[in-house]
Amino acid sequence: MASASHDGSARSRVLWLTENHPPSRGGMAQSSDRIVRGLRVRDIAIDVAHLTRAPKRHRVERVQGGHHLTVPLDDDVEHALRRLWLDIERLHHEPSAGPYTHVVAFGGTLPLLAAPTYARWLAVPLVTLLRGNDFDTGLFSVRRRAGLLDALEASAVVATVASRNVDLVRRLVPKVDVAWIANGIDLDAWDPLPSERARAATWRATHVDPAHRTIGLIGQLKRKKGAVLFFEALARSRFASTTHVLLVGDAEQELTDWLVKHDDKVHWTHLPFLDRYELLAYYPACDLVALPSFYDGLPNVALEAAAVGVPLLASDAGGLADLVVDGVNGYAFAAGDAAGCRRAIDRALAATDEELGARGAAARATVAAGFRAEAEATAYADLLASIR
Repeated sequence: MASASHDGSARSRVLWLTENHPPSRGGMAQSSDRIVRGLRVRDIAIDVAHLTRAPKRHRVERVQGGHHLTVPLDDDVEHALRRLWLDIERLHHEPSAGPYTHVVAFGGTLPLLAAPTYARWLAVPLVTLLRGNDFDTGLFSVRRRAGLLDALEASAVVATVASRNVDLVRRLVPKVDVAWIANGIDLDAWDPLPSERARAATWRATHVDPAHRTIGLIGQLKRKKGAVLFFEALARSRFASTTHVLLVGDAEQELTDWLVKHDDKVHWTHLPFLDRYELLAYYPACDLVALPSFYDGLPNVALEAAAVGVPLLASDAGGLADLVVDGVNGYAFAAGDAAGCRRAIDRALAATDEELGARGAAARATVAAGFRAEAEATAYADLLASIR
């Protein structure tokens, strides 16, 4: 018998399939953790099946609000996913918890591959959450396209973090409901302490010429993030000689090669990947944070920087178009437009300190009004309730 929620209705129980969840690092792992915690607080039981390539042991652990299944893929994905079904089937019939009511595929290649089958075998609705690359590049991958389309067509509802992707998904699967739910952030957790602001000021005083502006380029610096496009635009800008770029995160070879080749044209510092709260000592060191993506979901970095009160210099890729209002809380340009990027850089760096401060305050206000973690979790909870 299914357990009951506090209001007496049957309690939702979700099988959550993901390749990105703590202890994995990165923005998608943070988002998965944030949404799962938000749903559990709302009395939704969630069993997270974390498909991981890390050297782990297959485990099923009971945690507050559900279970955590560690599913090592090793070199045999087919075996891992078929073995996982044995755990799913057993947990589905666990008397104390009640059966699963939904399967959620949280982006990624393998969740999209496995979730439709698990949902059909459990005879429950499938919810597909598109995060970024799984949709943007999956459609053009010979290896991944079929699995992506199968997941979309099998879904009771598809949710995307970028409003402009709603119509794109609908055109592919017109019979499937599509929703927009933006990423959220805990605003209170992104208010730097005086000690963190002091550390940021010390870093800047040590590494940046006092007459220079600082632009942050933060996160996994992949090709899709447009870092080379940004640096090429900056090199052509009239402010190139008075700008310092703070790079934080793993950089692909294309970017490091460009920086080495053009070291005489731009000033930069590169730090390794930092966990999210370590960044609180670096965001305040920046006058702007740049997100020049060719395509994207809604990066946590954008919300974090805005929450700290740093204005954004961003393309209109994906969910960035929902967040950044040109001339209000940042400076925007069309994704992939190198000339537009240069013009945005020039406009941003020509702004006074007072103007940048006002843009940063507006960025934090934008997050407070429309991108709170509480609203995000409520929207997902409502979505699940609507398809029970």
